[in-house]
Amino acid sequence: MSGQKKHKNLFVQGAISAAFIAEKIQAHQDKTGIGAHSIFLGQVRADRIGEKTVAAIDYTSYEAMALEKMSVIREALFAKYDLTCMHVWHSLGKVATGEICLFVFTSAHRRKAATDACSELVEWIKAELPVWGKELCNDDTHQWKKNQ
Repeated sequence: MSGQKKHKNLFVQGAISAAFIAEKIQAHQDKTGIGAHSIFLGQVRADRIGEKTVAAIDYTSYEAMALEKMSVIREALFAKYDLTCMHVWHSLGKVATGEICLFVFTSAHRRKAATDACSELVEWIKAELPVWGKELCNDDTHQWKKNQ
């Protein structure tokens, strides 16, 4: 694999658990130069589609392209904001309503950089990352989710 850049994996199979989130936050307590963390958690909603209700979302991705794109986004945000850390985890596979499917975690010396970068990062992920969700409804039908 010489000549190819290895990108940090951002995908997890299934829902992102509270224990996983807590573990990642806990791992930063020894980084004493950090003054602020900003966290975004995306949760699967039980949207109504006509007479149907979304019961889960089945996420798929063009993973190689997503990892490359995330690397570009990451570099741009580190150049724009004075960040210490930036982490993104996105679910693949089936995630039931009420479960977490996206965990974005930014850290910085100061609050404004952490919160502004986190917000911008979530918008870039929703707009540009090649991840798709198929809404699985309670009547066993499905449709592709529209990002909003």
